[in-house]
Amino acid sequence: MSFSSQHRPNAADAWRSLLRLCLTLLALIAVAARPAAAQSILRDAETEALLQDMMDPLTIAAGLKPGQVRVHLLGERSINAFVAGSQDVYIFAGLIEAADTAEEVQGVLAHELGHIMGGHAIRINDGAKAATGISILSLLLGAAAIAAGGGEAGMGIMMAGQQAALGKFLAFSRVQESTADAAGAQYLSRAGISGRGSLAFFKKLQNLEFRYGIKQDDDQAYGRTHPLSGDRIQALREVYVVDPAWEKPADPLIEARFQRVKAKLEGYVAEPARTLRKYPESNKSVPARYARAYAWHKSAYPQKALEEVEGLLAIDPEDPYFLELEGQILLESGRPREAIPPLRTALVKSRSQPLIAALFGHALIATEDPAHYAEAEEVLKTAVALDNQNPFAWYQLGIVYANKGDQARAALASAERFQLMGGQPMLALRNAEHAMHGLPEGSPDWIRAQDISLVARAEVERTRKRR
Repeated sequence: MSFSSQHRPNAADAWRSLLRLCLTLLALIAVAARPAAAQSILRDAETEALLQDMMDPLTIAAGLKPGQVRVHLLGERSINAFVAGSQDVYIFAGLIEAADTAEEVQGVLAHELGHIMGGHAIRINDGAKAATGISILSLLLGAAAIAAGGGEAGMGIMMAGQQAALGKFLAFSRVQESTADAAGAQYLSRAGISGRGSLAFFKKLQNLEFRYGIKQDDDQAYGRTHPLSGDRIQALREVYVVDPAWEKPADPLIEARFQRVKAKLEGYVAEPARTLRKYPESNKSVPARYARAYAWHKSAYPQKALEEVEGLLAIDPEDPYFLELEGQILLESGRPREAIPPLRTALVKSRSQPLIAALFGHALIATEDPAHYAEAEEVLKTAVALDNQNPFAWYQLGIVYANKGDQARAALASAERFQLMGGQPMLALRNAEHAMHGLPEGSPDWIRAQDISLVARAEVERTRKRR
C-alpha cells in the first residue's frame, strides 16, 4: 500500500469546472442552431446540377416537389453534412472526397432530409430550452445554498445541474439522429435506391472513430451528439437488407457524373502535387483529365491545363462543362477574347445556366471592348434573373451599368452584392440609398432598393446595439 495526496476542490476549482460545463453546453447549442456560419460555399454548375439530381428522387419520396430541397457544397474538407434553415442541406467537400460512390452521398442526403421532414433544425430550440431550464434552476438552487452558508454544497448543486443540462441536450440530439436515420432509410426505399451506400458510409465513419480512439461502448454514449456508429449500422442493416432495392444496381449515369465531379473537386481543393500523384498522366479517363486540368491551372501551367481540356473535348466536343472549363482557363490566363467562343457555346448547350452566364459575362467585360458591353448586360441580367444569389454576377452587372453611366443601377447591383456577401450591412445600406435617389420612385428597381435599405438598416442597428 502506498500513500498519495488527494486534492480537495476549492471554490475556485468548482467555479472553473462549472464554467467549462456551461461553455460546453452553450457551444453545442450554438453549433446546432447556427451551423452554416462562417462557411464558404463553392459554386459550380455541373456539381450543383448533379447534387440536385441526386436529391430530387429522395425529395419526391418524402412527398415534396423536385427542387424544393436545395443542396449546397461547402469548401471545407471535413466529413460532415447538416441542415440549416428549413429546406437547405449543406455538405462538405471532404464528404464528397471520402465517398467512393454516389449512393454513399445519397445515403447522407436521405439522412439530412430526415432532419428536414422532422423539423429538427427548428425543434433544436426545444432541446436547448429544456437544457437551459435545468441549467438555470441549478444555478438558482446553488446560489441559494451558497447564500445560506453552504458554499461547497451550493457549488456541487450548480455543477450537477450543468452536467444534467448537458446530458439532456445531448440525449435530445441523439434521438433526432436516430429518427433521421430511420426516415432516411424510408426515403431511399421509396426512391428505389439501395441502402448499400448508406451502410458503407456509416462504416467509414466507424473506421474513423476507431482510428481516433473513440470507444464504441455504451459508457461513452452519454457525451455524444450522435448514437454509436456500430448501433446505427446494425439498426439500418436490418432495414436495408430486406428492402426490395437492396440488390438494385446503382444508376450508371449518376455514378459516372459523380466520379467526374469528385475528381473535379479534388483538382480544385487539393494541393496540385497530390492531385497529380493520384491521377497520373497515364490515366486518360475523363475524371483524371478533369482533375489534372484543375491541378495544372492552379499551378499556373495554363497550356498543360488546356491540353487536358482538349483531351476532354475530343471525347465530347459539345459537353457544356468541358467548354466552360476551357473558357475559364483562357479567361483566368489573361486571354478573355479567346474565352468568349467556348463560353458562348457552353451557355447555349447548358440552356443559359446562370453560373456559366456569369462567367461568360465576365469574359465579355474583361476584353475592355465597349462593343461587348451590350451583350454582357443581357447575359448578366439573365444570370441574376435565374439565380439572384450570386454576388459575382451582381458585381459584373454593376460594372456594365457603371460603364453605361447608369450610376443608380450600378449602386443597386452593388447593394445586392453586399447584402448577399453578409457582414457588410453599412455598404449595402449606402448603395441602396444611393440607388433610390437616382431611380424613378415606385419603379420595381426603386422598390427593390428600398427593401435592401430596410433590411440593411435593421442589421446596422442590431450591430450597434450589440456593441
